[in-house]
Amino acid sequence: MAAAAAPAPSGAARPATVLVASDLDRTLIYSAAALGLTMPDAEAPRLLGVETYRSRPLSYVTETAAGLLRELTGRAVFVPTTTRTREQYHRVRLPGAPAPYAICANGGHLLVDGVSDPAWHARVTGRLAEECASLAEVRDHMTATSDPAWALKHRVAEDLFAYAVVDRELLPEDWVKELAGWAEERGWTVSLQGRKVYAVPRPLTKSAAMREVARRTGADLTLAAGDSLLDADLLLAADRAWRPGHGELADAGWTSANVTALPERGVLAGERVLREFLAACSG
Repeated sequence: MAAAAAPAPSGAARPATVLVASDLDRTLIYSAAALGLTMPDAEAPRLLGVETYRSRPLSYVTETAAGLLRELTGRAVFVPTTTRTREQYHRVRLPGAPAPYAICANGGHLLVDGVSDPAWHARVTGRLAEECASLAEVRDHMTATSDPAWALKHRVAEDLFAYAVVDRELLPEDWVKELAGWAEERGWTVSLQGRKVYAVPRPLTKSAAMREVARRTGADLTLAAGDSLLDADLLLAADRAWRPGHGELADAGWTSANVTALPERGVLAGERVLREFLAACSG
């Protein structure tokens, strides 16, 4: 577990602790397909690779964003917050100081200095067993009701949730809606992100893990950002939050009093999110 900060001298004001919990994919980091480089080629930003998969570059940030992230990690408790599995998260090499905490598997794993906290994981899995239909039931339903013509792969992540890799052009829109209704009755939620349809237990949330990190660090201010429906609870739980101009939340026109909808889309939205985080740290 990360060491607790030393107490401030008697009579001295303790510096404010800011916690920044940010989604990764399509919020801070972007695949080639998600970059959204609509400007002329000669005006495109320089990119820095931050993830390699099977010996090929997979995810990027702009060089400007890399500099902003380095600054942010020196001024706040930066917590990467992702639906990725631990293995997928460890492929990402973000600029800046190593994150003392990270939230993986949509809150199912709380990493402390890169290692999953077993007590947190046990707490989460115990709640899922009490409140939701089993992973096996949901996985079997997804498989039985889908068509191999468009459901290309079925996967289970960390024995916590299920997802299908789909062909978006062939995917029937009604299937996602029907799956969402069926899952809701069993304590699960459904989210379509890119080529993946996720089914996630409702109590498995990024926000619960963020609150735990805020408790451990004594955070005075919590900031968050994200683009998908699986990020909505995280954004609502933060004191201030931002969403890019792309993604499920933008498509749905979703917002809240504490959430700022940004106009930027693609990799430039990552820069804007980081600028907003830094401005909030100063304010």
